[in-house]
Amino acid sequence: MKKIGLIIFVILSVFTMVTAQNVDDALRYSQIFYGGSARFMSMGGAFTALGGDISSLSQNPAGLGVFRASELTITPQLFQIKTKAGFNGAMSSGNLSDFNLSQIGIVANLISNNNDAGLITLNLGYSFDKTNNLSQSTVIKGVNNSSSMADYWVSRANGNTKAGLPDDAWMANQVWLIDTLSGSNSSYGTAFSNYGDNPPSVYGQTVQRIITNGGYTGEHAFSIGGNFSNKIFFGATLGITQLRYTSQYEHLESTDLALPSQFKSFTYTDYYEEKGTGYSLKFGAIIKPIEALRIGLAFHSPTWYRIGDYFYTDLTSSFSDGNHYEASIDPMRFNYALATPFRALAGVAVQIKKFALLSADYEYVDYTTARFSETGDGHDYSQENDQIKNSLKPTSNIRFGGEFRLNNLYLRGGYGFYGKSFSSDEDNANLDYNTISFGAGIREQNISIDFAFTNYNYSQKYILYPVNAGIVPAVANLNTVKNMFTLTFGYKFGI
Repeated sequence: MKKIGLIIFVILSVFTMVTAQNVDDALRYSQIFYGGSARFMSMGGAFTALGGDISSLSQNPAGLGVFRASELTITPQLFQIKTKAGFNGAMSSGNLSDFNLSQIGIVANLISNNNDAGLITLNLGYSFDKTNNLSQSTVIKGVNNSSSMADYWVSRANGNTKAGLPDDAWMANQVWLIDTLSGSNSSYGTAFSNYGDNPPSVYGQTVQRIITNGGYTGEHAFSIGGNFSNKIFFGATLGITQLRYTSQYEHLESTDLALPSQFKSFTYTDYYEEKGTGYSLKFGAIIKPIEALRIGLAFHSPTWYRIGDYFYTDLTSSFSDGNHYEASIDPMRFNYALATPFRALAGVAVQIKKFALLSADYEYVDYTTARFSETGDGHDYSQENDQIKNSLKPTSNIRFGGEFRLNNLYLRGGYGFYGKSFSSDEDNANLDYNTISFGAGIREQNISIDFAFTNYNYSQKYILYPVNAGIVPAVANLNTVKNMFTLTFGYKFGI
């Protein structure tokens, strides 16, 4: 039963919190959507067989061999994202925008011959490309008549005495959201049932969750590529990927009902940030059997990440008798390693005289092969890796692009489909991504300006918390639209 005052019976300094990585973490850092220059993005990123754009260094490094001169590009970008959430018949939305650097790069021409055979060009290249913008703002709000997050904490607590409660259930007990049933020291009830003294639970509380994510993955690509006899283009890239991610959600539940427990509201805050660096190798070739046709192939090794994690949680509650309670877990840090899946790419491009380019890409990635590993703390990730294997599946991604030339004006369009990555028995088994893009560019002898608009859209289910069988889980339906406005300035020299 609820007692007067907050009794501390566990000292935080001797409490150990263990947080394991999950399937969502592995997928978040394994997905690549190939951001970059405006020309690259306006054509849907379908450059496996094209090359000739600095952003292709992160996709097919053989594209570096297509360059005939040195070139410098820089690409600022405006990013906007809107997420609509449906929860128990109520709709809400969150919006976010930022201005960022999508790409910067340089190509240096080392060898340039006018021969028709042999090594015609050899180039060095560097490019930084955003491979995934992780920023997002989501607001979920509605009335829940069937369960509470307190029910989840009860499911975590049951079977444990107060001295052995898991971290989050311990906090819930400290702020009187849960307590032991009368006559028991290891079975629990929530404030909605007066801790089991007045069953069943009385719900109808307002639920609001505000989710704020920020960060990106971005690759520094150091490449070498060449052109052999204008028939074979080859290249290799050392990729160094930066990972920056922050995530915070505030979960609020409040009621106007006069409950026997005198409960009014609680707010649960969960925050974590991750920083990491990953390394990968990429190899590629472009074959031009005839002047109008190019065939591209590329292989990406896994990206081997070492990631540092920082997190904390906080829980507060208030009651109609004027009491307020708070409990928190001290901030903690730990490290882990992640190997993302390998990728295999194939593409074909057709040049129609000097009027048009058409290209198509196919990409294969097996998300079940992502793997966590420890970095010295001895943690066993076999359970998490089994979850990855069982929850994810191999995926095919397809991209199309076209470019049409009118003198110095270029008009472009593209489409991308990023396939379903969750297995058929998962809640988000139907989650895929569609992109539509278009753009234009103006090119003079050594100066170019390109613009692109890219639209991403996808829908998914978001589970606020899992609960025991027999209790309806809290699930929101999210629809997300991302818009990116990209502008690239390019300068060629040495021509």
